[in-house]
Amino acid sequence: MPYEYIAIVMFMGMMAMLMTGQRVFAGIGFVAVVATIALWGDRGGYDIAFTTTIKLMNWYPMLTLPMFVWMGYVMSEARLADDLYKMFHVWFGPIPGGLAIGTILLMVLISAMNGLSVAGLAIGATIALPELLKRGYDKRMVTGIIQGGSSLGILVPPSIVLVLYSMIARQPVGQIWLAGVFPGLLMAGFFLLYVVIRCGINPKLGPPLSQEERDSITWGEKIRLLRAGILPVVIFASMMGPFVLGYVSLVEASVVGAMIATLVALVKGRITKKVWENCLVNTLGVTCMFMWILLAAMAFGAVFDGLGAVKAIEAFFLEDLGLGPWGIVILMQVSFLIMGMFLDDTAMLVIVAPLYIPLVAKLDLGMPPQDVLIWYGVLYTITCQVAYITPPFGYNLFLMRAMAPDHVSLSDIYRSIVPIVAIMILTLAVIMTFPEIALWLPHQVYGS
Repeated sequence: MPYEYIAIVMFMGMMAMLMTGQRVFAGIGFVAVVATIALWGDRGGYDIAFTTTIKLMNWYPMLTLPMFVWMGYVMSEARLADDLYKMFHVWFGPIPGGLAIGTILLMVLISAMNGLSVAGLAIGATIALPELLKRGYDKRMVTGIIQGGSSLGILVPPSIVLVLYSMIARQPVGQIWLAGVFPGLLMAGFFLLYVVIRCGINPKLGPPLSQEERDSITWGEKIRLLRAGILPVVIFASMMGPFVLGYVSLVEASVVGAMIATLVALVKGRITKKVWENCLVNTLGVTCMFMWILLAAMAFGAVFDGLGAVKAIEAFFLEDLGLGPWGIVILMQVSFLIMGMFLDDTAMLVIVAPLYIPLVAKLDLGMPPQDVLIWYGVLYTITCQVAYITPPFGYNLFLMRAMAPDHVSLSDIYRSIVPIVAIMILTLAVIMTFPEIALWLPHQVYGS
């Protein structure tokens, strides 16, 4: 059988495994093992499994994964995010849509301390959503911005998805993280503009705090909440500041962040036996899950490389379709958007990214190959954000339905994401048109 047909059979087999509800790493790893043994015998299967495991264990930046996951769970389980939202509630509540604006800012800061979309959504749905609905905010607008804001966790550092991408693209995770900063802030800015415009046109969508409630909050209370709410920002700055200035490595910065978050939670008396156990169990579970996914993805990619699937994809885009460099990039993003309706971000990453990345590096886009791969990582991550909230299988849609009150229907949640998806696609178009938005910060930090 020609190698091209074998690659197609592998791809279809993997899709079939995922459609049966198998875990991502199990479906991909099973197909990789079966294909390896069928092609090269038992010896080849053992060699790929062994070399893949050693390669992953030797990847030093992988140590950042459990540190950042631990920090995120400490912030969540110890309720440090509660103080942050109370601060936004008091300071932004008096303006139309102010609590929604504060919710978006909360999502940005939570994203910058967690790196996981699910954790951000859980915090937004349990802390912000009940308060917003109680105060008469439009349910479709607020469920939309919470879902969109939580998806920033995979774009703003320390993004776990960008760690996976850096491993597959073989690019420095620090540069890819920095590349996500300004695009993430740009998207958050578009979310804020969306709320300001909608509430400016129709203040009933986001009514401000009543005059009586404003008068009941003293300046002393405002200052106290400002000090408490600014604490998570200090934690993030103490972690990323030394890294950006070059005093510590990325791994050392992750350890600093995890230690400071833990110490702050201890000083505030928020660490109980239950909180400690939850943080440990969740951190171990998430870390092991991503490591299994990486192992399966690397093994699958090794088989695909051996079959020459990358060259087949290259011939399809360049020769069969006859597309130019930008046409290829646009078509790749469209394919990601379509797949995102049915697959999650990690599945898309391990299935398609190993085929697209080598081709992207060869395209003449007016940038050095390394810059192209870093920039493309941001494009991929934005399309993953869209995948999180697009039906029929967007994970955040179902998580929001599970955590939202009964009067917020699944139909409301589906409708709420229409403007959010439009904003994400607008951000994607802007980053594609102006790559320097993503590349300027990595150039400044690593160039110096």
